[in-house]
Amino acid sequence: MPTCVASVTSVFELFKIGIGPSSSHTVGPMKAAAAFVAGLAARGALTRVAALRVELFGSLAWTGAGHGTARAVLLGLAGEAPDRITQDRAAAIVAGAEGEHRLALGGQQMVVFDPAADIVFDRAAPTPMHPNTLALTACDAAGGVLAVERWCSVGGGFVVPEAEAGQAAPDSIPLPYPFRSAAELLAIGARTGLSFAEIVLANECARRPIAAVEAHLDAVIATMMDCIDRGMAAEGELPGRLRVRRRAGALRARLEADRFRNVRNPHEMMDHVSLFAIAVNEENAAGGRVVTAPTNGAAGVVPAVLRYYRDFCTGAGPAGLRGFLLTATAIGGLFKLNASISGAEVGCQGEVGVACSMAAAGLAAALGATNAQIENAAEIGMEHHLGMTCDPVGGLVQIPCIERNAFGAVKAINAASLALRGDGAHYVSLDQVIATMRRTGADMHAKYKETSQGGLAVAFPEC
Repeated sequence: MPTCVASVTSVFELFKIGIGPSSSHTVGPMKAAAAFVAGLAARGALTRVAALRVELFGSLAWTGAGHGTARAVLLGLAGEAPDRITQDRAAAIVAGAEGEHRLALGGQQMVVFDPAADIVFDRAAPTPMHPNTLALTACDAAGGVLAVERWCSVGGGFVVPEAEAGQAAPDSIPLPYPFRSAAELLAIGARTGLSFAEIVLANECARRPIAAVEAHLDAVIATMMDCIDRGMAAEGELPGRLRVRRRAGALRARLEADRFRNVRNPHEMMDHVSLFAIAVNEENAAGGRVVTAPTNGAAGVVPAVLRYYRDFCTGAGPAGLRGFLLTATAIGGLFKLNASISGAEVGCQGEVGVACSMAAAGLAAALGATNAQIENAAEIGMEHHLGMTCDPVGGLVQIPCIERNAFGAVKAINAASLALRGDGAHYVSLDQVIATMRRTGADMHAKYKETSQGGLAVAFPEC
């Protein structure tokens, strides 16, 4: 049986249930802090910890305040996980630390900890190897250093020790169909007669039982749909000094009013898709429960297109929904392996652009496309996001992020439609567009990569 020299991204890794507003600035730092504490406990050093210091560098320093990074680190140090924490529990932990300057490390060891003083946004430090880097230091009562670790949040909620940043870890389990490129994926399909979704499913089932895979897919689908429903029902302002008002509820009300008056506008379907995406990203901006797809900043694209398929496409069903996500996993994994899904590394082309490519491929697959048409849909989705900057106003995942997800979702449907109208033949391959995206990200000035120092972010100096 062949083995994979580098890890093939799992659907469990790419689609993770967590909290907003950012996978790289919230979910990742939370996981890194929790891993640091778990390491202390494993070495028997947790009970000796008397003080902690956390330093944030690069993009985490520049936009971490708007992305809730300090709050996320605090929750991670308390031993909480993004997929399990409730908003009430999070609020209680944060209030206790801010009010009493005390924190139960790992939920066990009580230490003195003042978030305002002990979490440092270091904007003066040289740019680290990875733009999302944090350093954690634990000391004993005498001031002696017990442990120092540096972690990188590499996008999509993935974290690695700084020494491992940029390295592709080998798969620990032999996979039946390893692939590192779209060309290899197409070749496997041609040789075996399997669809992209079937190839991914076979690899997943080499790691765990099919019942566990299907349960995760169904949980992801349910979380995405619940997030849309919550976003469409919520009202009020989003957190942060921009005071952005939620729009999804009003958009839904207008669409329903038109339906009751039997008014059908030609662009009604686009309005529904935009509504779904905006609902998710407003929930994300509010710190609600979302699915990284592949990131939190781009969390609305895949759910919006998935909801479009479920609600408006003839023949939609559970098998199609699962196949959608499995296919999207193959595409997202290729971008993660061969380029990046981090806005701090390559700009928003690595977030909304990748999400659009994933959603386009997933929809095409669910609608019966061939593997060649699916690859074409994914290529179209990214080709027309190349060069997109990440320039959040005020360091908040709100402007232009929320609307940007709506446009990414509409583009994904258009890409899938164009691919389905063709025979899969096209000039620019998905592998070529992934390589182009990587080079474009490398050429992009740092101020356009989630630092809020360029683009739209500087159009509002008061923010």
